[in-house]
Amino acid sequence: MRFKEHIRGLPAYKPARLLGGPATAVVKLSSNENPLGPSPRALAALQTAITGVHRYPDAGSLALRQALAIRAGLEPTHVTCSNGSDELILLLCLAFLETGDEVVLAEGTFISYLLRTLEMGATPVRVPLRAYTYDLEGMAAAITPRTRLVFVCNPNNPTGTAVSADTVFAFVRRVPEDVLIVMDEAYVEFAAGPDYPDLLPEIRAGRPNLILLRTFAKIYGLAGLRLGYAYGHPEVIAYLERARPTFNVNLLAQIAGLAALEDDEHVARSREYADSCRAFFTRELQALGLRPIPSRTNFVAVPVGDDAAVSEALSVRGFTVTPLAGWGLPGVIRVSFGTEEQNQGFMAALAEVVNPA
Repeated sequence: MRFKEHIRGLPAYKPARLLGGPATAVVKLSSNENPLGPSPRALAALQTAITGVHRYPDAGSLALRQALAIRAGLEPTHVTCSNGSDELILLLCLAFLETGDEVVLAEGTFISYLLRTLEMGATPVRVPLRAYTYDLEGMAAAITPRTRLVFVCNPNNPTGTAVSADTVFAFVRRVPEDVLIVMDEAYVEFAAGPDYPDLLPEIRAGRPNLILLRTFAKIYGLAGLRLGYAYGHPEVIAYLERARPTFNVNLLAQIAGLAALEDDEHVARSREYADSCRAFFTRELQALGLRPIPSRTNFVAVPVGDDAAVSEALSVRGFTVTPLAGWGLPGVIRVSFGTEEQNQGFMAALAEVVNPA
């Protein structure tokens, strides 16, 4: 078979190993899921809709796009929906990159940016983080005439850090108009505040080289339905629509997304719970002599020495976490917030690993 070399050389996806023994219930703290589950309104809507799955969904997700546009003060032409925001990353690379093009991204950020860039035969230009945070000045300086895309994850997955509004706006002004800024805001609902950049006014004002990626997987608790969306200039959105597979957003995802958007109470409860978990993790990790990276998300990253060995030892004890050496952060693990019982169990297991008797 005539395989493409730049795809054959990519690492295969390896899900977290579940090593817990027969009597151990494995606790998954490796995917930044919402431990409170999905919105009750979304669950009720799904139960009503389940009998309709013999029908194809709305190919354009029109009702969902209209609802998302209204919430953002935009028009449906500013919105596209996807099979998870990771599909949007793939579609952006498919639509904008050719062999030899460059993509500026951070070293120590969401691994999908790197993999999708390589998948298209383009060249990644990786800029190291500074104190586990995006170095946007360095990324702006790395742009060349060959640059087509710049990926920014704010807050950053996997470190949980966020870049301030002033820094982001200064960066946006520096990027050339023919380079598309892909601002991945998967965790925006956890980080929103006076110092967090609100980029929707830039979209309303017609900035052509900015697209905002969002998801229903995190605070809305719909990770299993794979539902993402993006806000951008109508011309860019229309261009992406040409690359998007037909019926890429399934019927149940569209219905659940519409219902979840109306459940502000669930969003507020999820945000408050993440805040309390963050305080718990910070306190307990510090008590173990560790230095967690300050997070604005529903997870925390912490240097532990040998990330692979610690992850393996935790897995044996029934807890999966994400070792980050492969993401460009050797020695660091990422831990999602679980239920209170799971969080306490994880800390007890980690104490056994890092401070054995």
